[in-house]
Amino acid sequence: MSMKNLSLSIVKKNRINKRSNNTAWFWKTRTAVFLVSIVVANAFLLCAGVNFASAAEARFGYSALMVSSTGSSEIRIAPGEEKTISVDFQNISTSVWKPSGTRFVSIYTYEPKYRKSVFEHSSWYKYNQPAKISAETAAGKTGTISFKVKAPKTSGIYSEVFNLAAEDLTWIPGGKFTIKFNVTNEKSTVAAAPAQTSQAGSLSAQIAVTSANLVRIEGGKPIVYTVGFKNTGTKSWMLREIRTPDVQIASTQPQFMHSSWLAFNIATATKESPVMPGQMDVITFSLTSPKYAGKYNAKFQLVADNSAVSGGLFEIPIEVTSNAPGVIDAPYRDESVQVSYIEEPIIRVGVLTVDEETNNEAVIASESVFEMRDGAGALLGTFQPSQSVRALYKNGQYFYDSGSGLVASVSYLRFVPLQKNAVMTVTNFDRRVTRGTAYALNTFRNILEIRHNDAKDRVWLINELPMDTYLKGLAETSNSSPMEYQKALMIAARTYAFYHWQRATKHDEEFYHVDAYYDQVYKGQGYEAMTPNISRAVDETRGMVVTFNNETAITPYFSRSDGRTRDWSEVWYGSVEWLKSVQVPCDVGRTLWGHGVGLSASGALCMANEGKTFQEILKHFYKGIEVQKRWQ
Repeated sequence: MSMKNLSLSIVKKNRINKRSNNTAWFWKTRTAVFLVSIVVANAFLLCAGVNFASAAEARFGYSALMVSSTGSSEIRIAPGEEKTISVDFQNISTSVWKPSGTRFVSIYTYEPKYRKSVFEHSSWYKYNQPAKISAETAAGKTGTISFKVKAPKTSGIYSEVFNLAAEDLTWIPGGKFTIKFNVTNEKSTVAAAPAQTSQAGSLSAQIAVTSANLVRIEGGKPIVYTVGFKNTGTKSWMLREIRTPDVQIASTQPQFMHSSWLAFNIATATKESPVMPGQMDVITFSLTSPKYAGKYNAKFQLVADNSAVSGGLFEIPIEVTSNAPGVIDAPYRDESVQVSYIEEPIIRVGVLTVDEETNNEAVIASESVFEMRDGAGALLGTFQPSQSVRALYKNGQYFYDSGSGLVASVSYLRFVPLQKNAVMTVTNFDRRVTRGTAYALNTFRNILEIRHNDAKDRVWLINELPMDTYLKGLAETSNSSPMEYQKALMIAARTYAFYHWQRATKHDEEFYHVDAYYDQVYKGQGYEAMTPNISRAVDETRGMVVTFNNETAITPYFSRSDGRTRDWSEVWYGSVEWLKSVQVPCDVGRTLWGHGVGLSASGALCMANEGKTFQEILKHFYKGIEVQKRWQ
């Protein structure tokens, strides 16, 4: 399976909201449900035998929230005994979870990924993949993973970590869980607890008051909103958190996000005194009105103690009366493209989070002589092709080891080949070992950098290289597809990357322009070596990007349409003149895969097979555009 571990960000501080005495509320007559999840700093909550993390922002249209599991605080099992484990997840994303076909949803062993479990049962789908989702699960519905385990012969306490995954695509955020087993021959003196759910019959709420039934406001303005809800269940609520369940476009922030939010989809959290059954709780939080005039519904969820609280969906109707000051209707730079050529951009790509997959370090070597420099440019060493350097970040400090023991560095570390675009190898990263793929794909051209960021509290290995060299390592089409299709796709991909290079804001907190998994699938020089036709398509379209009115245009693309693409406004908000719905005859009768905006890869492939040129393909999917050469 080819996928990247998508680390869950752990919020390092809780924002405590004081209970409000605001009297401007009106009383609701209908029952509503908040889903709220709880952030625990540097820890997870243990419940129902499962150690689960908060639901995270969606990746590739996938996100999950655990709602129930087999067992109590730990599962007692005798050595050699077999038991069936069931875990229920709510699909809180836009994608349908399927039990078969491409992108089927299953669980894998985790921490470390793809490990062989001592609880492996002969019925498992694979040694590191216990089971698939039991049935097709639509967005908003709950699906079940059920699998058998066989206890090892050695008694003791075991913690088994698993993670939901969409096959060959992504780890599903919110899908990580831990099952605690007590392998013992001793009989429990307490009657076995029935299977628990994290909410059914125990966690429920009723919305009692809100501060407004309709918000009328200008675009881009802050909104302070208060909601009160009654605990109608049988469990007390400790940690509470306001979340947005909406999946947003990757290249923009959520339209309701406020600067006070704790994370991408976490509006606020509180752990002020427990809310007992029958008691009221009031939380005030902030959001931002969308930039564009129109009517919106801001949806939020309440999860108590990391479990979904049963009830109805809570929405805040918002009417934006006018556009935010200075807003434009299209997400491209408001600077005119120069007529003269520019230098080829140097793009920074987040290729790997340095975590347990590589033992929290990177070991770097090269086919040629290379230097190691710190973030200030100071030379730390020069190395021959036969040498390698171990680099890591630990306890707020960078370290490297070139064979003489660990040495501390005052800043981040850069590995720079003396020969431009020489191949660098991350020797302790092998996708065959950790991800079950056919190739290692651990080689990258030009500069590598290991760098920690405070924004997500994680360490990235960043690849810095020329734009068109980067494109040759994209794994978004096969080597055998028609050349005109490859050219069209490479121009769209180049434009997308160039757009984010120009803006330099999408991942600025993590010090790179695009990542190698969610933004564009990049596998480096190893993939480049296997796909000479893609390199040819890049070379023959060198420097070409899509423009609209001489300005760089954003060029979304996706896997397959259902016979038509979607207008930008159907999926996101605002108006983008070149992103209108178009017919895709070759896709008629098929299932939509992806967001639906822009170029349909399957439709473009069909057009190329019918003899269309890359210009004709691009101008079919992106209306009114031109293809301009920006660098030579």
